[in-house]
Amino acid sequence: MSALRGLRAAKEPVALIVSKGAEAVLSEECGLSAADLHPYATDVYPDTDLAAPVASGSRPTRGMAIVPCSTNTLAKVALGISDTLITRAAHVHLKERRPLILVPRETPLSTLSLRHMTTLSELGVTILVAAPPYYTHPRSVQDQVDFIAGRLLDHLGVAHTLYRGWKEPAP
Repeated sequence: MSALRGLRAAKEPVALIVSKGAEAVLSEECGLSAADLHPYATDVYPDTDLAAPVASGSRPTRGMAIVPCSTNTLAKVALGISDTLITRAAHVHLKERRPLILVPRETPLSTLSLRHMTTLSELGVTILVAAPPYYTHPRSVQDQVDFIAGRLLDHLGVAHTLYRGWKEPAP
């Protein structure tokens, strides 16, 4: 939600795709439904709609983020499997050389997942692991979430106020 709020605050258009797995995570971990995210999106597409505009390189974007990114989705992107709108749109970003950011949060990571991450990194994908930012001295889980969301926005080139950078003075 923090990244979506940051994108809305920056008045950036958002094409939202929520997978079945993400719907389950939203419900279990956040008490939210996919519909709760819709107000933050400019466009909403089902993950089954492989003909959606974001599945085409002729639809310019600032970039794409998969948050959270399961190791299953990560592997599909690394192996070129485009069986969902999320994986198809990710491959469009790869072929068009647009920013693609994956936020895996599973731990520990298997050797196979690490190999897939290496493959993706070599292709220019940013692997932004949801690791706690202890140097910022977070006081809450929300501070940690905002840091990861802010780093994601940093990589998309979107200005935000979600966290202060290393030794950045207080506002």
